[in-house]
Amino acid sequence: MIFSCSQVKTHLQAQAASEIAVGHQYKHQGMFQALTEIGQKHGLVGLWRGALGGLPRVIIGSSTQLCTFSSTKDLLSQWEIFSPQSWKLALVAAMVSGIAVVLAMAPFDVACTRLYNQPTDAQGKGLMYRGILDALLQTARTEGIFGMYKGIGASYFRLGPHTILSLFFWDQLRSLYYTYTK
Repeated sequence: MIFSCSQVKTHLQAQAASEIAVGHQYKHQGMFQALTEIGQKHGLVGLWRGALGGLPRVIIGSSTQLCTFSSTKDLLSQWEIFSPQSWKLALVAAMVSGIAVVLAMAPFDVACTRLYNQPTDAQGKGLMYRGILDALLQTARTEGIFGMYKGIGASYFRLGPHTILSLFFWDQLRSLYYTYTK
């Protein structure tokens, strides 16, 4: 249901008054109406359209998040900037990880949004992009590298705090666990 909700979310967020509308427009009245309409028009498969485009995004994001957090924490420990048990060490490592996650995921976010928001034919097949790779290549070809990072500020304000808080609290809880189970 995660991807079907992303599909519906993208449809609803893309809607705008005709004077300022950009991209393909849907005329949904709300979430439940959008779910019903997409389901009736394209079946269950229609609710999952673009789901494969989200998979590389999650893989890249999660691997970047975990690798940069642990690598940064190790590096800061080697440099002896903070004591090994300091909460500051985890916080700074989580902040670096948040930046890395956003930089790694931004192109996939742009491509996913375009996959979700493209018009479809009667069978529910996208009319603009054949898949995630095609969306990435077309965007890079027509808009350059900066086109791949559209909305990066908004992405950081969404993913940055999530990454920072998740990793920081995970590290602190892990430390507490090891303190009291030994």
